[in-house]
Amino acid sequence: MEESEFRAMLDESQRHWWYRGRRRIVCDTLEALRLPPSTRILDAGCGSGAMLDQLARYGDTTGVEPHPLGVAAAHRAGHPRVVRARVEELPFAAASFELVTCLDVIEHTPDDRLALQELHRVTVPGGYLVVTVPAYPALWSQHDVVNGHHRRYVKRTLMSAATEAGWRPVRHSHFNTFFLLPAAMVRIAFKGQGERQRRSELALTPRSLDPILEIPLRIEAALLRHGIRLPAGLSLLAVFVRPHAAARAARSSAPATPRRAFRIRAG
Repeated sequence: MEESEFRAMLDESQRHWWYRGRRRIVCDTLEALRLPPSTRILDAGCGSGAMLDQLARYGDTTGVEPHPLGVAAAHRAGHPRVVRARVEELPFAAASFELVTCLDVIEHTPDDRLALQELHRVTVPGGYLVVTVPAYPALWSQHDVVNGHHRRYVKRTLMSAATEAGWRPVRHSHFNTFFLLPAAMVRIAFKGQGERQRRSELALTPRSLDPILEIPLRIEAALLRHGIRLPAGLSLLAVFVRPHAAARAARSSAPATPRRAFRIRAG
């Protein structure tokens, strides 16, 4: 990610409507997991630590962030347990956390499977991983370039990368659904402009509109909370579990059976 964009992200991560809406959706997802209060939590790629403020209600939080500006910002915000590290090389022992969140991070890594394997290593058997990623390679734009993305995802590519790393899918859904069509139109309009559009889309909306723009994400959070899976959207959210060894062995030897739909419990 370009340094100017990283600074902009740090500035906006607490108050921008998109970050606020994503935090709401992730927290509603965590409520449904019924985590015990002693849960050890890692936010991988935590930036300035804005999500750590929310995660603290579920247990003991730790963050990792590869960019020194992000680590410094997190420390200033009162998160001393944020360390500088890459998601692909975490400085923790195996099975250190019951919950790992990795929000719009793995698309920044050259090898997402390596990142997912490392997240698997530091998670206890039976522990959860919550991931969000940008959706639809067809929507690739200058926004992705300036933000240092290596890829956008469809459900199949995300599930494939995670299962190859040892994770078992629990649930998934798109979100940021209401803005899919407007964003697609903006990206088509700017397509091919290259250097003339060297800004992230975070800069395209005035701050005065934040309360209004957050409303659709509030609605989406309510739908997801009631088990309604959104079939399309600018982002993908997925929950994975690290299986116990015995469960992995049983699944590998059992014949294939039809999957039932998963309905997450409301908090």
